[in-house]
Amino acid sequence: MCTKKKERCPYCLGTNLRPKGWNRKKTKRRLKCSNCKKHITTNGKSWFIDRGKIELINALLLERLSLRGICRVVKISLSWLLPYISKLYDSTPDDLNYRQDKNDKNKINLQLIDSELDEMWSFVGKKKNKQWIWIALDRKTRQVIAFHIGDRSQKSAQKLWDNLPNFYKENGRFYTDDWDAYKAVFPPDRHVSSKIKKDTNHIERLNLTIRNRCSRLVRKSLSFSKK
Repeated sequence: MCTKKKERCPYCLGTNLRPKGWNRKKTKRRLKCSNCKKHITTNGKSWFIDRGKIELINALLLERLSLRGICRVVKISLSWLLPYISKLYDSTPDDLNYRQDKNDKNKINLQLIDSELDEMWSFVGKKKNKQWIWIALDRKTRQVIAFHIGDRSQKSAQKLWDNLPNFYKENGRFYTDDWDAYKAVFPPDRHVSSKIKKDTNHIERLNLTIRNRCSRLVRKSLSFSKK
């Protein structure tokens, strides 16, 4: 190591650091992480994220807090938090509810057929910039199998269809509300559209849970006020 005290990379927490010149004022040594190829400066303890903070961040991500609120509580930057969340989600398995064949443990049988679909209104930056979150939920396992963020047009419904796993496209049956965009994209013989809430009660419950945990989607109250 180039320093007596072990420096850790704040991005990957690795200790394999190599000398890489000096800062602009020629007062601090710059280091390069051999693992993630990032550059850091020695004695950068004020923005170093230790294990205790990471555990706290993981717990706060499960609560109803905004990302900037987490940054204020833990005293970290948003530019660090966003890549960390992306890395955390990438490490999550694509399917959390699979069943193994009793005879062959290496063979996975998903057995997911019926699914419910719905869209949820939100905005980015200002309320004039409307965005709709399209979600497809498996009825049996309650797992989100696909999603898309866009407008409320047929084009976005097509994007949601494209994001669905091939298993659902070939064998799935889809329950939606009476929105015309679904009727134009999903196969008519396997598409059930209805105004009755019981056909989409699971996806509606998920939307309400998301609003409880994400302040941006709650708006003024849970009564779904858009003002």
